[in-house]
Amino acid sequence: MSQAVTVVLVHAAWADGSSWNKVIAPLQSKGVRVLAAAIPMTTLKDDVKALEHTIEHVGGPVLLGGHAYSGAVVSAVSSAQVRGLVFITSLTPDEGETVLDVFTREKPHEKAPQVAPDANGLIWLPEEAFPNAFSHRASRERAALFGAVQRPINIACITEKAPKPLWKTKPSWYLIAEEDRMINPKAQRFLAERMRAGIRSEKVDHVPMETAPGPVVEIFQDGLSAVTSGELA
Repeated sequence: MSQAVTVVLVHAAWADGSSWNKVIAPLQSKGVRVLAAAIPMTTLKDDVKALEHTIEHVGGPVLLGGHAYSGAVVSAVSSAQVRGLVFITSLTPDEGETVLDVFTREKPHEKAPQVAPDANGLIWLPEEAFPNAFSHRASRERAALFGAVQRPINIACITEKAPKPLWKTKPSWYLIAEEDRMINPKAQRFLAERMRAGIRSEKVDHVPMETAPGPVVEIFQDGLSAVTSGELA
């Protein structure tokens, strides 16, 4: 049954589709079709449009997965192809809120990076942020690689007001990263409970797809089982 639903994964700010590599392979080994969508991170609307183009390309039912910033992107699509949503330590603004609103609702971790847009409106992470906060449970080599391939996010992405979110009408699952130094776990729990998601809480960092892919794969399996069972049709 899960082969009929494609898992579409969306990367976070400062990342790309390869951040999902350790999740893609296990899902594929179980016969699941998986596609990692690329978003430009220029504005929230641009990112939603890019994701919807990927969904159209799939041409069938999808289970969307978002990480961090892309939780807002996943939430904002309107495609009828979407059967459910999976959020990995995500920011999920309600209608009229911004990503910045939900990101700043709780006190940041002491090792969270201080960031600001440059003259072009782009926000980059300092190199030391990757081993200290973004991926502090990864090896030094992997953290350095994350820093080397980082893609900046435009300030417009996090200051644009969100439309009515899809999680109000679609089943959702949320993995809370209890050791996240980028997004306060208290904020994550608030967002997960607000959307009435199926919640899984793990002692993982901001990028469990890299450092603890097992629970991430399992929560996608939970979503696939639910949306293909007929109970949520």
